[in-house]
Amino acid sequence: MTDKATASKSIDTARRTWNKEEFAAKAKEKDQEERERMKENEERLKKGKKPRRFREELPKATELLKQREGPLELDKNQNKTMIIQNPGGRGPGQPGYFCEVCNRTSKDSAAYLNHINGRAHLRRLGQTTTIARSNIEQVRARIAFLREKTREAANAKAFDFDQRLKEIREKEEAERQAAKERKKAEKEAKRIEIVQTIDDGSGDVDMSSMMGFAGFGTSKK
Repeated sequence: MTDKATASKSIDTARRTWNKEEFAAKAKEKDQEERERMKENEERLKKGKKPRRFREELPKATELLKQREGPLELDKNQNKTMIIQNPGGRGPGQPGYFCEVCNRTSKDSAAYLNHINGRAHLRRLGQTTTIARSNIEQVRARIAFLREKTREAANAKAFDFDQRLKEIREKEEAERQAAKERKKAEKEAKRIEIVQTIDDGSGDVDMSSMMGFAGFGTSKK
C-alpha cells in the first residue's frame, strides 16, 4: 500500500502544472491588442489608408546564420505519382513543399527556397540573417576538405574507368570463345554427316572427290 501511494505521489509531482492566472492575463492582453488593432484599422480606412496587418511575434534570434548540414532533396519526388491526403486543408499532405517549422506549404521549389532563406523562417529557428565571419583556420579546413573531396572523386572516376575497361575485355573474350565453340560444333556436325554418308555406301564418289582422289585406274588407254 505504501509503495502504491509513493508511486502515485511521484507521478502527480511529475505532471506539468499550469498557471491559469498567467494564461488568462496573456489572453486578456492579446484580446486588448487585437481590439486596438481593429480600432486603428477603422481609423486608417476612414483616412483612405490600408489596414495594418497582424504581425506575428517571432522569437528572438540567439545565434548567427548557420550552414545547412543536410541536403534539401528538392527532386526526391520528381517523376513520381503521389496521392493527395489533405487536398482542402492546411498542413502536410498537400501538393508542394511543406515546412514543418512554419506549418506552411509552398507550391514550387523556388517559393520553398525563398521561404527557408527568409527572415521569418530563420527567426523561428533562432537565427539571424547575419552571416558569421570565418577565421583563417576555418578557411584552411574548408580548402583541405574540398581538396580531399576532389581527390576522392577523381579516384572513383579512375576506378570506374578501369572497371569498365575490364568488363569490355571480358565481354570480348567471351564472344571469341563463343565463336570458337560455334565453329567447332559446325565442324563436328559436318564430320558426323560425312561418316553417316560413308556408312550408307551412297557417297563413295562424293567422298573420294572431297578427299582429292579422282580415281584408282591407270592413265593408259
